[in-house]
Amino acid sequence: MTWVGVTIALVGALGYALGAALQQFEAVSEGATLALVRRPRWWIGGVIGFTGASLHAVALSLAPLVVVQPVSVATLVFAVPLAATLHGRRPRRAEIAGSIAVAVGLLGLMLLVPAHNVTPVLSDAHALELIGCVALVVAVTFTAARWLKGPAKALMMAVGAGAVTATVSTFVRVVGGGLEGDLGRLVHWFTLAIPVLLVCAVVLLQKSYAVGYFGIAYAGVQVVDPITSVTAGAVLLGESLPTEVDKAIPALLAAGLLIAGTITLGRLAPDHSKPAAVPAEPERIGDPMAASEAAA
Repeated sequence: MTWVGVTIALVGALGYALGAALQQFEAVSEGATLALVRRPRWWIGGVIGFTGASLHAVALSLAPLVVVQPVSVATLVFAVPLAATLHGRRPRRAEIAGSIAVAVGLLGLMLLVPAHNVTPVLSDAHALELIGCVALVVAVTFTAARWLKGPAKALMMAVGAGAVTATVSTFVRVVGGGLEGDLGRLVHWFTLAIPVLLVCAVVLLQKSYAVGYFGIAYAGVQVVDPITSVTAGAVLLGESLPTEVDKAIPALLAAGLLIAGTITLGRLAPDHSKPAAVPAEPERIGDPMAASEAAA
């Protein structure tokens, strides 16, 4: 069932990437305001992204968090060329190299991380501690972002957004993986927490996209999300990580390659602003040539 979950997660990653690229394109044009709800392409992106996220949730109910969450990084491999196409340019060679690095690192992690599927259990106390820690991260990052501009601002906001998306995945894993055919287990405050956290994640993501540096913001989310999720899975849910030296070292190298490729893709994506208007030359009063140029 683990590989079935991974396959579903890859399909979901493609849908999520397409939806994110469409929404980012509109967020740069309109800003993270209510005006976005009047943009059909933003809604289309939301529906496609929601479908991808739903497939990711199904994958989390079938496979461990430490295996499924790194697959979400594949969304960046899909999203960067999609965003480039929307902004009318071709992916660069370095972006292709970054995509290959992400793919190789991801494949290495999938082969090296133990595929033991255990029933996830999370106590109420640990769940509240997780939410509290993530809320603190969001408060710190978004407060710091108020004093920053450009790529640094987008990256700082993406760190907070990535932490929240990781929390959503953690709760989805606990609820979905813990059902075991008993729908009565859905009657729990964890189930109600998922949509609340999801709305918070969507709002924070839109704000990070609206800064304009899509590649950097998306890369930041895709690095922070799996790191936070894998940590939560190992520490809170008891999911296994490679401990033998012959597996742990290659897994760390694969993770490093994955992160390096993700950062490379983020730094190379230039889709960060609307086209600048060409300033009009000041009119030279009394100059016949200036008058003819203005008329032209």
